[in-house]
Amino acid sequence: MASILSKKQKQKHKSTKLSDLKTLGHDLLSSRAHVNNLPKLLYFVSPTSPPQFVLESLLSLQAFFTPLLPDLPSSSSKPSASNASQDDPDFIYRTWLRSKFDELVESLIQVLLSPQSDETLKEVVLDTLMEFVKSGNGGRFHSAIYHRLLRSIVYSTTPDNFLLDVLASKYFKYIDVRYFTYISLEKLSRVLDAKDISDDRNLNTDGNDGGHPRESMDLLIRKIHYIMSHIPSVEASVEKTGYDMWSGSGDDEDISGNLKAENKQHMTEKHNDKVLTAASIAKKMKLKFTKAWLSFLRLPLPLDVYKEVLATLHQAVIPHLSNPVLLCDFLTRSYDIGGVISVMALSGLFILMTQYGLEYPNFYEKLYALLVPSIFMAKHRSKFFQLVDACLKSPLLPAYLAAAFAKKLSRLSISVPPSGALVIIALVHNLLRRHPSINCLVNRGGGGATVKDDPETEQRVADGVDDTATASADKSVKKPGVDPFDNEQSDPIKSNAMSKCLFPLNVISACQIPAFHVSHECGILAQILFESRQHTQYCFNY
Repeated sequence: MASILSKKQKQKHKSTKLSDLKTLGHDLLSSRAHVNNLPKLLYFVSPTSPPQFVLESLLSLQAFFTPLLPDLPSSSSKPSASNASQDDPDFIYRTWLRSKFDELVESLIQVLLSPQSDETLKEVVLDTLMEFVKSGNGGRFHSAIYHRLLRSIVYSTTPDNFLLDVLASKYFKYIDVRYFTYISLEKLSRVLDAKDISDDRNLNTDGNDGGHPRESMDLLIRKIHYIMSHIPSVEASVEKTGYDMWSGSGDDEDISGNLKAENKQHMTEKHNDKVLTAASIAKKMKLKFTKAWLSFLRLPLPLDVYKEVLATLHQAVIPHLSNPVLLCDFLTRSYDIGGVISVMALSGLFILMTQYGLEYPNFYEKLYALLVPSIFMAKHRSKFFQLVDACLKSPLLPAYLAAAFAKKLSRLSISVPPSGALVIIALVHNLLRRHPSINCLVNRGGGGATVKDDPETEQRVADGVDDTATASADKSVKKPGVDPFDNEQSDPIKSNAMSKCLFPLNVISACQIPAFHVSHECGILAQILFESRQHTQYCFNY
C-alpha cells in the first residue's frame, strides 16, 4: 500500500510544474475564494517533494498564515455546547485554518528532520518555524511550537548536530529564546528521568528491555547536553545597556513554562499588564537555568558526558545557579564513585565547601583514599594536585591528618614517576611549613618514638578516644627499622602517622629501590625539607 502511494506521489510530482505552484500561491494570497488551494500547497511540503517545490509552497503558505495567526483560535481549545460562536461560519473557518496551520508545522518538522533534506533546505525551514514562534501567539513568544521543535530535534534518531549548531548560532543570542530553551530542556529531562525509572522496573520484572533503549537514551542525553552547553550565559553574552529579544514581548502565563497556559489564550486580553520585558526575564533566568541543570543531572549520564560535565561544572554551571548548594547530592555521589570521577568531582565539591558553606564530614577520608600511584598518570592530575594543596592549606587541619597526608605522599614518592615525586616534595614541604605541629616528623631520629613525643596522640589517649593509641601507649615504639605507620589504612586517624620520622630509610630499603635512585630522592627531599626556608609556591603542572 505504501509503495502504491509513493508511486502516485511521484507521478503527481512529475506532472506538477513549478509554475503551477506559483499560480496556486498567487491565487491563495489574492482572494479568499481560492482558499482551497491551501491543502494543495500543503501536500508539497513533504520530505519526498523536490526542494524547489517545498520552497515555493513554503513561501506562499508563510505569507498566507503570518497575518492570520493572531486571529486564529488555539489548537488546544475545543468549542463547547454552550459556546454561541460554534455555529458562526467565521469561527468554523478560523478553526479550519488553525488545523491546517498545525499540519504545516508538523510537515515542516518532518522536512527538517528528514535525512533526504539538504542543509540549505533545513536552514530555511528552521527559520520559518522560528518566525512562527515569533508571531504565532499574537506577537508573543509561542512556547508550544518552540517546545515541539526542540522535542522533535532531541528525539530524532539522527545524531547530526547541524540543526543544533544553526539554532545556537542564530537564535541563542536572544534572551527569550534561551529562557524558553531552559524550560523545554527541563521538561524533556524530567520525562526522560521518569521513562528511565519505568524502563528499569520493566527490565527487573520482565527480564527483557524490548530492544536497545539504553543506546537511544544515551543519544537523547547527549543532545540535551549539547544544547545546554551551547547556551551562552546572560553575564557573558549580554551588554549592560539592554537585552536582545526574538519576540516583541512575553506573556506571564507562558513565561511560567506551563504549557497548560495555552488553554487560557482567550483571556490574554485581560492580562495585558502581565507582559514581561527582557530585564524581567533576565532576573528569572537563574531559576530556569537551575531547574534545567538539576533535572539534567538526575539522568543516567553516559561516561563521556559525565566526565565533560564534571570538567566544566565549576566554571559553566556553579556560578550561575540560584543556589549552588543544590548540587551537593550530585557532587558527593560522584565523589564517592572513586577513580577519575572522584578526581573530577573534587573541584566542584571544593568550591561548595569553601564558598557556599557545604559540610561534608568524610571529605578528607575520601581525599586520602584517592592518593594512589595511578593518580599520577591521570589526565586531570595537575588540577587535582592544586586542589589537594588548597584543601590542606587550612591551619585548622588536625596534626594527625596533616601527618597522615605527609607520610602517605612520602611513601608514594618512591613508586611514582620522577615528575610525580617532585610534586610530592612540593606538597610535603607546604604541609610542613603550614603545620608546624608535624615538624617533629622531620626532627625525630630514626631510632623510634613513643606516644609522649606526639602531643596530640597523648591528648587523645588521655581522653580515651583512640584505642590504638592507648594500646601503643603501654609500650614504646623503639624497635629500630620498624615504622608503625599503616600505609594500607584507609582512615587517616587509624594510620598512626605521628610515630617515627617522615621518611624512614627502612621503608626505602624494603622497597628494593636502587641505591642511585635512593640517594637522588633523599638528596632532593633533604634539600627541600631541611635547607629551604623560603615560602615558595611550587608549580604542579608537569
